[in-house]
Amino acid sequence: MRVVSLLPAATEIVAALGALGRLVGVSHECDFPPEVRSLPRVTRTRVDPAMPSAAIDRAMAEARRTGISPVEVDVDLMAHLRPDVLIGQSVCDVCAVGEGELARVVATLMPTPWVVTLHAHTLDQVLLDIGKVGEALELRDEAEELDAGLRYRLRRVQAGATRQKPRVLVLEWLDPPYVAGHWVPELVELAGGQDVAGTAGEPSRPRPWEELVALAPDVVVVALCGFDVPRAQTERAAVTDPQARALLGRRVEFLDGNAYTSRPGPRLVDAAETLARLIRD
Repeated sequence: MRVVSLLPAATEIVAALGALGRLVGVSHECDFPPEVRSLPRVTRTRVDPAMPSAAIDRAMAEARRTGISPVEVDVDLMAHLRPDVLIGQSVCDVCAVGEGELARVVATLMPTPWVVTLHAHTLDQVLLDIGKVGEALELRDEAEELDAGLRYRLRRVQAGATRQKPRVLVLEWLDPPYVAGHWVPELVELAGGQDVAGTAGEPSRPRPWEELVALAPDVVVVALCGFDVPRAQTERAAVTDPQARALLGRRVEFLDGNAYTSRPGPRLVDAAETLARLIRD
């Protein structure tokens, strides 16, 4: 079975199911586990990740306005790879290959691959998506075992969480500020915190700095979408807004958003475990 993954979370799910050897192509963002970095890249982006955060945000907003995705698919390479299973998503049309573009690509492929579309906004939905991938790869038992193991670890996080329920603000972007949504508020709650701004199952949303300051969080967690901790620290240092600097001058913790909170896959459990340590410490 030949599998092409169009997003990092799907790649990590395939690997966690023990099917890494079936992957023949991945997206330009797939970097975990390290073995996938040598696989053919079937996508590319028009947005330079080295640009300042504000410029990236403007480019993404323009993509939403025009309906032109910044992510392109190498259709010729995809056809050459001849996937039996193609894993995509329908959560965000600008951060990865969207549902419409995926359908267009599939229509060009012969034979037509089995398409698995991931659409998780909550932790339970992430686990359901793992089951969908397991079904497509004929690894139902492995998917059930993985699901059980991840749920066990989440219960362990919840059982060991602090009882103080500190007020936690998780920022997914700093310029402009975005509050993390989707599964992140659930992770905060499992870790023993009270998410003061995000709503479970809802998209990440921009909020002005004055509103965020008024929330009076005990802990601010900076977990930037698509960025690691060093980049997040650089972004924090570049913030000039006085209210933002006051807020980010309080107790601030950093979490690798690219690896842990931005990808709806198995490492969300690692994120819960890390958040529990950050909140407790």
